[in-house]
Amino acid sequence: MLGKLTTKQCEYILQSNYIGRIGCYTNGKVLVLPVTYVFDGEFIYGRSLEGTKISMMRKNPHVCFQVDNIDGLSSWRSVVVNGKFEELKTEAAQQKARKLFLERLQPLTLGETVDPAREHANPPHTVVKKKKPIIYRIGIDEIAGRFEKQVTL
Repeated sequence: MLGKLTTKQCEYILQSNYIGRIGCYTNGKVLVLPVTYVFDGEFIYGRSLEGTKISMMRKNPHVCFQVDNIDGLSSWRSVVVNGKFEELKTEAAQQKARKLFLERLQPLTLGETVDPAREHANPPHTVVKKKKPIIYRIGIDEIAGRFEKQVTL
């Protein structure tokens, strides 16, 4: 059976996951990448090192965000969000996002774009130009979800 998820079900799926995919478009190119995120009930927060994805979202802030719960080929739930990228530039906004990340992801092993306290681990004698993570949020314009559930008779 195929069906649509309610807004409340979509929000639950966003709240209960921490890896999603963000899609951005600029200059005739589409990019879809996995990201670690936190959903606070209003915004989707992300952190990323400056690069192609951030550059694209700065040029065109309209993005798509998608997350799944997959139990099997005929048992899944998927949520798609259309929204707007906003880079957090004030210390207060960044601090709020950092707190959300730490509270939600503390039990997990954290990588360099997620853990604000983690230093980049580099082999000895390696010169690496450190990049500061960009903290951003996605405001939700539209949210929709679909599901498939196998029906046994």
